[in-house]
This record gives sequence, structure tokens and C-alpha cells, in this order.
Amino acid sequence: MKTLVADTFPDSHLHRLKQLGCEVDYLPSAKADELPSLAASCKILVVRGKKVNAETLLASKHLALVLRAGAGVNTIDVKAASSCGIFVSNCPGKNSIAVAELVFALLLSIDRRIPENVAALRAGQWNKKEFSKADGLFGKTLGVIGLGSIGREVIRRAHAFGLRVIAWSRSLTPKLAGELGIELIENVDDIFREADIVTLHVSLQSETRKLVNASRLWLMKPNAILINTSRGEVVDQAALREAVQTKRIRAGLDVFDPEPGEGVAAFDDPILKLPGLHGTHHIGASTSQAQSAIADEAIRVIETFIKTGVVLNCVNLAHRTPAKWQLVVRHHDRVGVLAFVMDHIRKAGLNVEEVQNVVFDGALAASCRIQLAGQPEPSLLSTIQEGNKDIIGLDLLQIG
Repeated sequence: MKTLVADTFPDSHLHRLKQLGCEVDYLPSAKADELPSLAASCKILVVRGKKVNAETLLASKHLALVLRAGAGVNTIDVKAASSCGIFVSNCPGKNSIAVAELVFALLLSIDRRIPENVAALRAGQWNKKEFSKADGLFGKTLGVIGLGSIGREVIRRAHAFGLRVIAWSRSLTPKLAGELGIELIENVDDIFREADIVTLHVSLQSETRKLVNASRLWLMKPNAILINTSRGEVVDQAALREAVQTKRIRAGLDVFDPEPGEGVAAFDDPILKLPGLHGTHHIGASTSQAQSAIADEAIRVIETFIKTGVVLNCVNLAHRTPAKWQLVVRHHDRVGVLAFVMDHIRKAGLNVEEVQNVVFDGALAASCRIQLAGQPEPSLLSTIQEGNKDIIGLDLLQIG
């Protein structure tokens, strides 16, 4: 199975792909605009941060799976993939510890002004008087927005630093808050009002785009810190730039809006010049430990797909199909039975939305669940039931 790996991937895991029978093209330096031609003959495309647009997805008649070797899939045109019948999968939760570690690296860097310390020393300057000014973290209030695997790893480390933790998430309940040792905040605005530090751990969706806007930035305490290691688009960057520039708040960013689509590129956003801003190069998941764990999961996804056709962690399957009726056909496990059923469904002009056939122990009988867009006529059911001696029975259920 021809596989294009278009971003960096551990050598040991490339070898494992080849052991699975994959014909691997390893092109980590490939540019996003080269993918349409490079992926045209591939069955599987593996990327990390590289953008996969509709042109790439439409360019190949062979492509069946796009795998993001990471968590978010906002760099992939999932809608276009769905329209082409291409599976999109990811490797969630494998970079959680690495990102949580970077959250505290940025936080300590801002509080203790570590980059500025280093720059002064390299310039031959000793300024203990100036750089002794720091708030410290102990006893401060940390507001966590989003309680997925990364948010929970941040909470574990926050307790070790002696931080009081408040949190907001749609999935957070009083019971879970108690288990995590945190305080539930029901209104996200109150996180910004109350916290000394706000850290963002939400996925990019329509409702989270510019979740942090000018009005919420104005709610933050003077000299508070905003940390964003999720997605750049979650923050209104123009509003953040103004807030940092006027020295109302400080910020630590691992992600930007916009940011370069390639691993090495020119980047000259005005926000980078501000002394209250500490930034990194979208490296939250970029530790050897995290990349090894992500690569392990990528191999698991690909191996399962090759051996069973099942796509683990698939993000673009319909949660609910347009099916309104379900026909259950119990039948002898013999050649041509389901072909007979499907042929009559086709002649009736009914669209099949989903099919699952399971075989009973001994392989003598099976049960096939067929979800249909419309209601089959009684005459069709009679024709199917009476027209094939290997059909044991039929059941029709309304499901929509």
C-alpha cells in the first residue's frame, strides 16, 4: 500500500511501516503546494503540521486515508475529504505531557524573564537588580479553559506549583471538578475576571474561533498572563497585540494567527516585537517522547486500516446518517444472499446509507443490518422474504 510520509517521522517507525507491506515515500521537506502531485498515486498520506487542502484531496483517485500524526486536524480540509470519501484520522492525547510541560516553560519564562536574562548575559551585562523583579507562581489562580487530556496534565502540574486552579469546560461537572481538585466556573468570562493566569486548551471549532476577544482580554487583571498552546485562531491576535502593547497583560504563545505553513520560513508578525510577549515556534508536541508516542499511534492506525479496513480515531464519519429505516435480514451465510437483497433494494430506488453484516458462531447464519433513506414497501419485503430460500427472516424498524 503506497504511503507518503510528508513530515518528519522516526526512522524506526518508517521501518515498521515497511514491515507492514507499505511502499513508503518519505519526503519530510515536501512543501504543502507540492502535495497534490506527490500524493496523487498514494493510498495513505501522513502529515504532522503540513496543510492538506482540497486540491491535494481532489488530485488523487487512490487516496483513502489522511493521518495527522498529532491531535488537531485544522490543517486538513476535512470537509473536502468527506466529500471525496477519504478518511481523516489523528493521534489524540499522545502529546499531552509535552504540551503541558511547555505551558509551564512559557509561564516561568514570562514570570522570571528568562530570555531577557540570557540576552543580557550574552551581551556582557549583569543586572541582578532588574531581573530580581518577579511575582512567583505559588498561590496564584490558574484558569484552565478546556479539559481534554492536555488540560488535565496542566492541572496535575499546577497542583505541584501550589496554584489554585479554576476551570471551564462544557464537559466539566461538579463531580469531576472534585475528583481533579479544582473549582468549576460556569461562565467562561469569570475565568478571565478571576484568574491571574489563563491557559487555553480547546480545539479549533466555529464556537472557539476568537474565543479570546477584546472584551475578554479587558476582563483580565492588570499584568495577568495568557498562555495559548492550542490554536492561534482561538485568540483574536489583533486584540491581544493591543492588550500586550499597552502593558495590560502579558502573553506566552506557541501558536499564532497566521503562522507559516512550513517548518522553516520567514515570520515577521508585529506581536513578536513586544517585550510582554514570549513565543515559541509551535513546538508544543515536539519532544522525542511525544513524537515516539504519536508515531506508535500512527502505526497502530495504519496497521488496523491495512488489516481490517477500520479507521481508528476517524474524525469525519457521520454521527448520524440520513437513514430513516433499518432493515435487518437474518440469513444463511451463503454466496449471493446479500447481493439478492441489495439488487431488490436498488430496483426499489432506495438509497442504502449504512450496512453491517455479522456472522454467528459456526458460520452457518448471519444477520445484516441495512439502513435505508426511505421506507420499503410491504411488497418489497415480501419479494425479498419469499424470493430466496436462504433468507431466514426480516425485521423493519423506524430509526429516524
